[in-house]
Amino acid sequence: MYQDIIPLYAADIHDQLKKQFAYLSGGRGENGCPVITFPDYPAFSEIPEKEFQNVLTYLTSIPSLRDARIGFILVIDRRQDKWTSVKASILRIAASFPGNLQLVLVLRPTGLFHRALSDIAFRFNKDEFKMKVPIIMLGSVSELQGYIDKTQLTEDLGGTLDYCHNRWLSRRTAIEGFAQKVKQTAQILQSFGTELAETELPNDVQSTSSLLATHTEKKDKMKEDIRLAVEQGDDILGSITKPVTENPEYKLNQDQLDNQTTVERLLAQLHETESAFDEFWIKHQQKLEQCLHLRNFEQNFREVKAALDIVSERLSAFTDVGNSCSHAEHILKDLANFEEKSCEIVAKARMLASEGDAFIQSNHYAVDSIIPKCSELHHLCDALATEMERRRNTLNKSLELHGLLEKTMRWCDEGIYLLASQPVDKCQSQDGAESALQEIEKFLDTGAGNKIELNKVYREYAHILNEDLKEHIEKVFQKQESMEEMFQKRQVSLKKLAAKQTRPVQPVAPRPEAFVKSPCTSPGLQRDCVSNTESGVLRKVNYRRGKSEMSELHQSRGGSTMDDEENLAVLRQHVMNELIETERAYVEELLCVLEGYAAEMDNPLMAHLISPELQNKKDILFGNMEEIYHFHNRIFLRELENYVEYPELVGRCFLDQMEDFQIYEKYCQNKPRSESLWRQFSDSVFFQECQRKLDHKLSLDSYLLKPVQRITKYQLLLKEMLKYSKNCEGAEDLQEALNSILGILKAVNDSMHQIAITGYDGNLNELGKLLMQGSFNVWTDHKKGHSKVKDLARFKPMQRHLFLHEKAVLFCKKREENGEGYEKAPSYSYKHSLNMAAVGITENVKGDAKKFEIWYNAREEVYIIQAPTPEVKATWVNEIRKVLTSQLQACREASQHRTLEHTQSLPLPASSCTSPSRNNIRNMKKMDERKADLTSLEGYVTTVAPKYPEKGKASPTSPDKKAKRHEVVSDPTPFGVRGWAKTSHSLDASEENDGWSSAEEPLNSSDAEEDGGGGGGGNEMKLTPGKYTVVTDYEKGVSEEFAVKGGDVVQLIREGEDGLWYVKNLTTGREGWIPANNLLMLIGNSKSAQSLSSSESGTASSTLSTSSSCSDSCNASSTSFSDIKG
Repeated sequence: MYQDIIPLYAADIHDQLKKQFAYLSGGRGENGCPVITFPDYPAFSEIPEKEFQNVLTYLTSIPSLRDARIGFILVIDRRQDKWTSVKASILRIAASFPGNLQLVLVLRPTGLFHRALSDIAFRFNKDEFKMKVPIIMLGSVSELQGYIDKTQLTEDLGGTLDYCHNRWLSRRTAIEGFAQKVKQTAQILQSFGTELAETELPNDVQSTSSLLATHTEKKDKMKEDIRLAVEQGDDILGSITKPVTENPEYKLNQDQLDNQTTVERLLAQLHETESAFDEFWIKHQQKLEQCLHLRNFEQNFREVKAALDIVSERLSAFTDVGNSCSHAEHILKDLANFEEKSCEIVAKARMLASEGDAFIQSNHYAVDSIIPKCSELHHLCDALATEMERRRNTLNKSLELHGLLEKTMRWCDEGIYLLASQPVDKCQSQDGAESALQEIEKFLDTGAGNKIELNKVYREYAHILNEDLKEHIEKVFQKQESMEEMFQKRQVSLKKLAAKQTRPVQPVAPRPEAFVKSPCTSPGLQRDCVSNTESGVLRKVNYRRGKSEMSELHQSRGGSTMDDEENLAVLRQHVMNELIETERAYVEELLCVLEGYAAEMDNPLMAHLISPELQNKKDILFGNMEEIYHFHNRIFLRELENYVEYPELVGRCFLDQMEDFQIYEKYCQNKPRSESLWRQFSDSVFFQECQRKLDHKLSLDSYLLKPVQRITKYQLLLKEMLKYSKNCEGAEDLQEALNSILGILKAVNDSMHQIAITGYDGNLNELGKLLMQGSFNVWTDHKKGHSKVKDLARFKPMQRHLFLHEKAVLFCKKREENGEGYEKAPSYSYKHSLNMAAVGITENVKGDAKKFEIWYNAREEVYIIQAPTPEVKATWVNEIRKVLTSQLQACREASQHRTLEHTQSLPLPASSCTSPSRNNIRNMKKMDERKADLTSLEGYVTTVAPKYPEKGKASPTSPDKKAKRHEVVSDPTPFGVRGWAKTSHSLDASEENDGWSSAEEPLNSSDAEEDGGGGGGGNEMKLTPGKYTVVTDYEKGVSEEFAVKGGDVVQLIREGEDGLWYVKNLTTGREGWIPANNLLMLIGNSKSAQSLSSSESGTASSTLSTSSSCSDSCNASSTSFSDIKG
């Protein structure tokens, strides 16, 4: 019957069991029957039937099935109850008990009446209980002990059995909870194992790694749950066996023993489940780890194989065997660097193959997939090593061949030089001829180790020969044959001379003058008289005629002289061939860079490889390389090829195109920016891809340096050509071309310094051409300024780097910079500048041959310059003199031109005013006279150091003394420079006393006398017609539209009524009336055109001066030019 009831757990009926109206004490009867006790419970009849049924069902389910089959012994304690209650209890128990009964023992009520009543009622109503087992009515506990041993009864029944209902209830709850935990754990482990077994292995590293991490996390959680369950079981088992542990003589009752057995069985089951799971997990984890290893291996294999393919592809690009020893060595070095870089990839590949072999040895589940990959890696590494060795051997063989060819070339050159160096006059004698013959024979003996045999070379180096190498070998062999032929001819000539002579021979050396110029020079050779094409044609005709005449002269002088000229011709042709061949190679390289790199930057298909920072930077990276390419390809190379048969005339080709070579200055100025940009993006994938497509061994920066290298190469080739053409017709042109190329190189070098100037606010290009630059010691000696500052400045030199332009000289401070490449060049911090229109020079300074003076505004500011050497000083002084002379001439012409313009454009004057036209005409006549005087002073006299006046004496320019200084105004352009300040000073006043202004303090008496023209300082200035410089702004003219600003040049035309002057603003071109009082404020101490005329007319005949009208017309103030002796 109990089998049909759903099993219950103590936790489910905890409150019902806690009422203790029935309990299983753990005692046993004689046959081991479990004893269920029904203690005296007053509210027994009030227990709900459901609760009563649940408790009995649970209690009968606890003992083992074997014990339950024997049957239960019920002990019903009703000693404190009434018979009616006893009867009801027995009937309820009999009706609801779910198990087998062995015996029912009832402790009847102890009261006399109820005891008698129960005996009689039980005897007569026995059949009403309907029980299949006997019901024994007991009167006392002693009678009970006759049926059940005292040790199996609890203390309330007079026994010694240790029983605590709360402890029993807690233990039953714990055991059943543990049993459920074990069951759930087993189910979870089984479900997890099924999940692991059914999981498909991923195909990539990330998914595999993630799956392994997830499964490991779940496994760890399962293990933690098992650990907690085992710990729980151990705790329960410990609580059961605790009495025995504390008292070894204590014996557990049967229920306790059953509980111990149950817990031990559950623990064993849990350990068994854990062991099975661990075994399964090890296999699953191993498979996952092998899968992860496989995916890593496959990914690394793909990466390594791609890298090996790239290495193999780049290695296959090393097909060039070089065109010289240095080239072959460079390729070998590149190959060694490439091998060094590829070693890492090859080592990684071999390591990956070893890793795969280890997987195979460890019985990896994917052995069939790993074996082919390992084999392929081993094969690729071996193939690379073999190919690398083959390339190295090929290049070594090429290096050996080029070494042999260069050795032969050097031998041939030495032979040619030997022939060229043998003095012809000494060879005319028998002893001289024999000595020269011995030299030749001795040299030829060295040919055994220097000559090449064509067939042997072809046979020995057949595997590396290409068309270029074969052509090079042929050229070397031809040169060797030509040299040997020359030696044979020389030997024949010398042997004739060395033969015994029957009559004395007077040796006569050829006159060098015969080779200086062609005997017949046509007027057509003068480059200034005919066009370039006609000049070239005439020059070639004259050259042929000259060659024919010279050949006749050579024949008359003997075979030795002719051989000497032939040797020089061979050398000239050799230089010419090198010039043209390298020019063609240069043009091809430029085209290659422009098409392979520059054009690709505009290719949409390559746009994804260019980083955003590099886009639109093509002009910075390549500069004007395209302009250089077009010049060389379309013009210069074609012109050079016209001179291939006339190498000694090639200087004319350079001179005709010399202006075009100025484009290199622009390229070199951009080179620092280009190099800086290249360093930022040299690792760009775009450049690597372009280099791969072009099959270049060198990166782009090597090709960007080609124009710089080429412009410096020309002067070397011209020097070589000049060396072998000193007695030829074109020697002068070659020398001039060489000087011009060197000048361009100097200009390029100067421009590289110029672009390093920092802190200059204006545009350096507006200063005109940069003529000179260099470092100097500079002292200042200004009239204005504090006396202590002047004394300090006089003794303390400043290190300054000067830049001489056509329109200004700049003073800068050199600052060394740290960096790489072009960034390592110094920079120049701008300090101040002087307008060349207001500059004068004193060539010699007493006491030092390296010093000269640059002074400004009539010696208001004096700069004493000390050059490193007297030669540098002379160069600078000459260059400054040229600038000032050219400015003076331009100023004269501009002044005359503007005087005529103003004469024609003046408004009609008032009748009371002096005609300005008449004054201007008079000034123009003076200009013509002075211009005539100036042009007669070509290469005018050198200046001397100025003599400073003693203290208390008049100024050198005082009217009462004879003038010793030429006051000349100059301007670099005919129309002057607008907007030039007197001088531009740096604001760095704290550095070396060069920041204070020369206008800080008023002029002393001698200065005022010099500047003021001799008048007293307190006299009111009288306005006269002429030109003035405005010193302050004015916007309140009579006409609202007429206004002037500080720095404008105005012309006072005529004086009107009411103290007004009619004024023309030469800067803006507008005209209007201004009050005389305002004019005095506007022009200050500015000098007019007429204010110096009287002093000029009074100067001695030995002094050259000009009026300030020249200066005004050129928009510059009047300053001295130089100290010149009459």
